[in-house]
Amino acid sequence: MEVRDLTRVLGGRPVVDGATFSAQRAEITCVLGPNGAGKTTTIECLEGLQRPDGGSVRVLDADPWHAGAAHRARVGVMLQDGGLPQSVTPQRLLAHLDRLYSGTTLLAELSEQLELSPFARTPVRRLSGGQRQRVALAAALLARPDVAFLDEPSAGLDPHAQREVHALLRRTADDGAALVVTTHSFTEAERLADRLVIMHRGTVVAEGSPAQVSAGSSLEQRYFELTDAAAA
Repeated sequence: MEVRDLTRVLGGRPVVDGATFSAQRAEITCVLGPNGAGKTTTIECLEGLQRPDGGSVRVLDADPWHAGAAHRARVGVMLQDGGLPQSVTPQRLLAHLDRLYSGTTLLAELSEQLELSPFARTPVRRLSGGQRQRVALAAALLARPDVAFLDEPSAGLDPHAQREVHALLRRTADDGAALVVTTHSFTEAERLADRLVIMHRGTVVAEGSPAQVSAGSSLEQRYFELTDAAAA
């Protein structure tokens, strides 16, 4: 996956302004940045949900805006708000997705790993925020994607569930997938990331391994140094 000189203008204002970074197979790339940094817009361009105004994005060697069903079947997506239908139960939703993928999914494994059984027959609209997160993550990883874009996958989860989600993401990457995770948590980024990307005001102000980005400081300290310098 590659982003090169990406620009996206919304309401006459550049939301993404020349962002460049990449993500590799078998790695977890964590994207950090304050609200309004352009993270979600960049990820939606990579998902094919928004069309870039300039530059380019490539996912699995294809332009996601023009990509067809075969490409989309290889890409997992967990949106910022979950994107789940509200009246259906997790059991019916995931079973439907399983049929779309001809029953070759990780349905049983994910249901167990994410502990979905206790609320599998409860309509999505009645689930807690953390329960919805687990269902959305299961839907994103169900078809063994080659690339997955996960927006705040552990938000709203208790510490035990966070640990289980992090272990699941690591196993998924170790199996060869490229995972791109947006997060506001320095702890999560330090625990998960093989590669870090820090965005501010639509640009990438740092990219590299956690050690390279931190440069001998804590990630939190380095983050504020970089974003404060970019804002000056």
